[in-house]
Amino acid sequence: MNPIQAHFRISIYVGPLFLSLLLTLLAGKGYGQLTISGEVTKPLVIQSAELKAMPHTEVTGQDRDGKEHRYSGVPLAHLLKQAGVTLGGELRGENLMKYVVVKAADGYEALYALPELDPEFTTRTIVLADSVDGTPLPAGVGPYRIVVPGEKKPARWVREVKSVEVRFAK
Repeated sequence: MNPIQAHFRISIYVGPLFLSLLLTLLAGKGYGQLTISGEVTKPLVIQSAELKAMPHTEVTGQDRDGKEHRYSGVPLAHLLKQAGVTLGGELRGENLMKYVVVKAADGYEALYALPELDPEFTTRTIVLADSVDGTPLPAGVGPYRIVVPGEKKPARWVREVKSVEVRFAK
């Protein structure tokens, strides 16, 4: 067996092992995992498979490339409701002082007032997207991205979303 054949044979045997190890490491670091915490009655840790199984909504928005794209994801209000966040008819008084901070893997953060996420207060749907134009979000953007249709600049379109925290402004 020449060196090239030997390398090829090693690659075949090491390849699946390496892939398995990589997936284990990623799972250990919470890849594809989303946490919802803070002023909630039921803190959540949502896994990728759970999110994929939830009802998805499609929205369109203009990304940094200046083109319209079609994003599919779970409305952020739906996820907040699962965590027991005050929404709908209960969103009044001091609860109007709540806000949401969405955090990315690289430390980037964006803030949203709770009423701008609630379908009883607004006509737009802000989603936690997991696909764009029918394909999964690419590396460096996904696995999840917040998409805010209608904003002039996508500065609050957080990439690589890791957590959502609900807080009081007091």
